[in-house]
Amino acid sequence: MRPRSQHQFSLLQASENHPGLAKLLTQHRDSSARLKAIQTLIPAALRPFVKSGPLEDGAWCLMLTNNTTAAKLRQLLPAFEAQLRVSGLEVSSIRLKVSRPQ
Repeated sequence: MRPRSQHQFSLLQASENHPGLAKLLTQHRDSSARLKAIQTLIPAALRPFVKSGPLEDGAWCLMLTNNTTAAKLRQLLPAFEAQLRVSGLEVSSIRLKVSRPQ
């Protein structure tokens, strides 16, 4: 059994020092920044049902909890894309994924 290291790291420090985790952390920050940029365009009643999802190769995903939210947000996608462009957070596409909360 190896002795424990006397150095303690926070989860943030550990993730920044690991290439794979650092990439995930960066993707999460980028995705969250995009959601924050469009937050005011999402009707207040629907905001609790929208979460930022993965951002991969320029395609961003919004995670939704029901089909009603998806139907309304589908209508708002052009406004979301325009807001992201203005904010310097452009994406090639926005996907909507409905997943039931567990």
